[in-house]
Amino acid sequence: MGTPSNRRAYIDWMRGLSVLFMIEAHTFDAWTVYADRKTWTYAIATFIGGLAAPMFLFLAGVSVAMAGSARARRTGDRAAAAWSVQKRGWQIFGLAFLFRLQSFVLSPGSTFKGIFKADILNIMGPSIAAASWLWGRIGRHRTRLAVFGAVACAFTYLTPIVRAASWMAWLPDPIEWYIRPFPRMSVFTLFPWSGYVFAGAFVGELLDGVNTPAEEWRKNQRFALAGVALILAGYSASFLPSLYPPGQSNFWTSSPTFYFIKIGVMLVLMGLIYIYVQRPLSAEPQNPTWSPMLEFGRSSLFVYWIHVEIVYGVLTYPLHRRLPVWQSIIAFALFSALMYAVTLLKNRIVNKWRSKAATPQPT
Repeated sequence: MGTPSNRRAYIDWMRGLSVLFMIEAHTFDAWTVYADRKTWTYAIATFIGGLAAPMFLFLAGVSVAMAGSARARRTGDRAAAAWSVQKRGWQIFGLAFLFRLQSFVLSPGSTFKGIFKADILNIMGPSIAAASWLWGRIGRHRTRLAVFGAVACAFTYLTPIVRAASWMAWLPDPIEWYIRPFPRMSVFTLFPWSGYVFAGAFVGELLDGVNTPAEEWRKNQRFALAGVALILAGYSASFLPSLYPPGQSNFWTSSPTFYFIKIGVMLVLMGLIYIYVQRPLSAEPQNPTWSPMLEFGRSSLFVYWIHVEIVYGVLTYPLHRRLPVWQSIIAFALFSALMYAVTLLKNRIVNKWRSKAATPQPT
């Protein structure tokens, strides 16, 4: 069956799917009229769109282990490899503030305080840095698995406790915004969202030990089965008495059960995407290098950066809260096509620039 590519196409494809989920979540949230937000169609769209952020964070964690190991094998320096991934996390953290600064400049009504709002990049960056720091300092594979799994569980099981802790109110504002939800200042928080990065790092560690496509196929089968088990276990646990005092845990926002259900959904999706993209049952398994979803997946940060300002900004103001839910579906499809066209244009410009930079200049 050959040897797998260092860059798994199905991981990029899954990241591309999360890009579509993200666009769908934002377009429906920004453009659908309030009257249609109680329909089943909108509820289903909300659930699907709600998978975007966990998938982004989960796949960022997968990349921590796999990118770090790939660099360590190339250079023979594990510490340097860990630092290179850690720097990427801090770069993303810095970009989070740059993104908010852009919104402050371009969006009417934005406040200077909003620059420090905790959004997904603010959580993703430090989580990647922390996971890569641990990866670089733990030499044994099994120990890394145990640590990543324990940290992932800690973030979710501590979430209801942290959110209910009265002493949190004594923390300085920006710090509290990052730890538990704060009105208008917290889109995402470290608890439980960082847990998805460490859960992804756990899966990345398992994938990094794969040596052949046949072995990777078996691994993805096990992931899918584990995902089904997590979904069933989480759903069953939701009917049991809560581990926490009454009113402290909410199933849809802070409960460990819903957290594990979403991880289960992502593992099942990963297995299904692996079958679709890699074709493990065919005579010649594949690892494609191009498709629309791969383009989205490899340009996910770019798409995130430009589409949020368009969806919520002045360019689409006439659509804000104006579309029936069925028109939101059409608008989502058209806007996704526009984002894909812009992504292709961006890639063409970048490739042309790189080609020109690599061409020796006549002397």
